[in-house]
Amino acid sequence: MTRISMYGAAAMMTLTAGSAAAQVSKTIPGETKVVTATVEAIERGTRQVTVKKPDGQYDVLYIPTSIKRFDTLKIGDTIKARYYENLVLNLKAPGEKDVDTNTRGAVRTEDRPSGTVSHQQTITATITAIDPNTPSITFTGPRGWTYSSRVEDRKALAKVKVGDRVDLTWTEAMVLSIDDTK
Repeated sequence: MTRISMYGAAAMMTLTAGSAAAQVSKTIPGETKVVTATVEAIERGTRQVTVKKPDGQYDVLYIPTSIKRFDTLKIGDTIKARYYENLVLNLKAPGEKDVDTNTRGAVRTEDRPSGTVSHQQTITATITAIDPNTPSITFTGPRGWTYSSRVEDRKALAKVKVGDRVDLTWTEAMVLSIDDTK
């Protein structure tokens, strides 16, 4: 229900990389979260729904055109979402081509007010700063993207250097259902 977080960058430093020439890949699994939220606003033209979560926070969801029950949503309806994300990191060899892809998909459930929405994005990012004292790392990527994160594993941080390139692949999936009872 939230935009994909880059929590995995800190976990990236659990890589057991030797050199950038070695092909090293690491999957950082996320956790499955279940959230029940109340519909607070509906923008039919853009198919965006603003929901209020139990903690009082608001989120905006995009509902793909393949989810047919969108037209039946009303203010006050309850939406349940099961959300999962993970991150795969791949240390690139020098000279390897940059990647910048973004794909989405949606599948509705037959005979039930639910569907699955998925999103996967892969970018090549460059390590632009490392602070072993904090410890932290900063990445930059396409379209002005910059991200800095604290790193948990100081030994792994010592195995990468400024200028190393990493492919980051975020995958997120959300199963949405509309609760018929209020």
